[in-house]
Amino acid sequence: MDVPMSWLKEYADVTTSVKAFIEDITLTGSKVEGVTKLCGNVQKIVTGQIKKIEQHPDADKLVVCTVDAGQGSDLIIVTAAKNVTEGAYVPVALNGAVLADGAEIHTNSLRGVESQGMFCSVEELGCDRHDFPEAPENGIYIFPEAVELGQDVADVLDLKDDVVEYEITSNRPDCFSILGIAREAAATYDIPFRYPEITVKETASGKIEDLISVEIQNAELCPRYVARAVKNVKIAPSPRWMRKRLRAAGVRPVNNIVDITNYVMLEMGQPMHAFDIETIKDRKIIVRNAEEGEMITTLDGVERKLDSSMLVIADTEKAVAVAGVMGGENSMISEDAEAILFESANFNGPNVRITAKKIGLRTDASSKFEKGIDPNLALEAVNRAAQLVEMLGCGEVVPGVVDNYPNQREPWELSYSPAWMNKFLGTDISEEEMQHIFEKIELKVDPVQHKVTVPTFRPDLEAQADLAEEIARFYGYDKIEATLASGTPTVGKKTYAQNITTLVKDTMVAEGLCEAMTYSFESPKVFDKMLIPADSELRNTVTISNPLGEDFSVMRTVSFNGILNSLSTNYNRRNESAGLFEVAKVYLPKAIPVTELPDEVPTLTIGMYGKMDFYDLKGVVEHLMSVLGIGQRAEYTTETALPWMHPGRTAAVTIDGKAAGYFGEVHPTVAKNYEIGTKAYLAVLNMNILTEESNLVNVYHPLPKFPAITRDIAMLVKENITVKEIADEIRKNGGVYLEEVKLFDVYQGEQIEKGYKSVAYSISFRSAERTLADTDVAQAMEAILNGLSQKLDAQLRDK
Repeated sequence: MDVPMSWLKEYADVTTSVKAFIEDITLTGSKVEGVTKLCGNVQKIVTGQIKKIEQHPDADKLVVCTVDAGQGSDLIIVTAAKNVTEGAYVPVALNGAVLADGAEIHTNSLRGVESQGMFCSVEELGCDRHDFPEAPENGIYIFPEAVELGQDVADVLDLKDDVVEYEITSNRPDCFSILGIAREAAATYDIPFRYPEITVKETASGKIEDLISVEIQNAELCPRYVARAVKNVKIAPSPRWMRKRLRAAGVRPVNNIVDITNYVMLEMGQPMHAFDIETIKDRKIIVRNAEEGEMITTLDGVERKLDSSMLVIADTEKAVAVAGVMGGENSMISEDAEAILFESANFNGPNVRITAKKIGLRTDASSKFEKGIDPNLALEAVNRAAQLVEMLGCGEVVPGVVDNYPNQREPWELSYSPAWMNKFLGTDISEEEMQHIFEKIELKVDPVQHKVTVPTFRPDLEAQADLAEEIARFYGYDKIEATLASGTPTVGKKTYAQNITTLVKDTMVAEGLCEAMTYSFESPKVFDKMLIPADSELRNTVTISNPLGEDFSVMRTVSFNGILNSLSTNYNRRNESAGLFEVAKVYLPKAIPVTELPDEVPTLTIGMYGKMDFYDLKGVVEHLMSVLGIGQRAEYTTETALPWMHPGRTAAVTIDGKAAGYFGEVHPTVAKNYEIGTKAYLAVLNMNILTEESNLVNVYHPLPKFPAITRDIAMLVKENITVKEIADEIRKNGGVYLEEVKLFDVYQGEQIEKGYKSVAYSISFRSAERTLADTDVAQAMEAILNGLSQKLDAQLRDK
């Protein structure tokens, strides 16, 4: 935010030096980024008069001028400018002068004639023809009237002004204006703040209701819409004082009407727009949401596509402006416009920001609306514009104003406690001084009830702590004594889920695996690479709106693509063996199209190849289950439904019936797609399930006092029966004394019938109360053998 000091002083009589002002205003919360001179580093350029012009003796295009620059003696200046005339008053750069671009001027010989200076154009003074419309397009600047000779040109042209740049926080929209900064300056120095006196002379005939009507269809996105009309418009350059102020604040002057809207925006912080009334179909303004795919060409000449979330200003036929961002080319004011409409509206800040970002157009107006402008400012701003129209003589204001304000914003009250504030700030400020500070920032104070009424232009004041900050700002941070912080210290700690994640990672590292970190963004092409079916829900992804490229355009729904890519990299760089793990999230949308945040599921992914095989991976998983206290409750069953895994070498993991993941060999086609030329193995486990089912409480079990009885059995079963099915059947019929079921042999060979296999188990029984006899386990063994025979068609082997 650039604020010329001369403009600020119109509303607050700041008398300190610029350096002191910068320090003081920064201490009260308006941080200053820097200060510049309006005329830059221009030096030693004075007013002069051309007394005599002679042709250069040795150059057809050069002339030799005798100039009186108030230096006591005439100067000789050689120039090629074609617009010089005898008697003209011109800016003269003396020997040693510095131009706006930093170039230095020195006495120099031009084709044998010594030139003691140079005449200047407006560009060399750091200005342009928008600042001085009377300046020639090519040539030196000639003063339109006589001036005192030898005067500093910066003084004569009013270019000497300090421009202070502020860094304004987004919670202070009132300070994004000259008046807002002036109000802060007045409070800083405890001097009067002069708000401009706004009076409107309505000199045109008729009423505004005869020219325009306004309808707001979305009051949530447009809380207020105010309009005034001007007839008999005369488009012309603005006066010098307005052009200077606009340029000093960083805005290029255009013409009087456009400059008035920019002037009001800078002065009051209220963006405005002007329409040619003749371009408004049926003389009706409609504030509505854009139609999906609606097109509009904005004032910068770019055609933009809108969607239904955006707000537009329209007539009965078309959109004429993107609300809060930029007007449309179809309603711009032409040189022959006779009647115009000033718009001073209030738009929803977040919606303006989203709209500006979507269409790729951020303007001064949108940046102000984003912060949240006070809707009560709209009427004063449009009246100020009407006042300036009369001051500049560029039109006649039509009587009346259209003001559509369905839900008026009212001031609010806040309670405060002087004692609490002093304790909060560590100060001893009297109630009277607090009251005075509140009053000078325009808060109405009720000292009896200890309440203040907050004006609507201060949305940042929401609680007593905010009022305390105002007290501290204007009392002076430098006056607050340093004190030690007080309070009860707390000790931070990890959540249970974070501890489980740490334990899982430590366990993986202990198993010899290396932790990997892969991208959450992936390409939609990886689903084909992983053989995921076209109709799989895993292809329903969260799509990135502004991706780095197609390879990073969707959020992953499976966790192992990155691990397989890492295994592929290791394999193709001739690493003999690799074992990796990662704990990261997958992102599962709740619905397509995505209307809310997806489910983010933390997942443990393990990948390996080389010296490690299926049983190594199974051992890693079983060890992890044991560490988490769920080894006895975890079950492993054959899994054949995952297209990216080998159908005969993959196991599903369940914990008390809950699906927790799977592990096994990667499908050979998938391994080939990833250019892994050997068997690769994957494990994918849901960290939420592991966390929920984990039990880190260790229960002490005393050593057994009594011996166990062990029985070994060997049987023939069909080769498609798993050892888990056999062990489950043994446990089911083992009775109360069954302690352990242990597989110790599996055999298939010449002595075994084809299609069968021999399995052998060691079964242990034990009582915690007495020594068991053979008769105690005989009944259990009989039940076990009968169950195996009847349920699994097992044949007991004698040898």
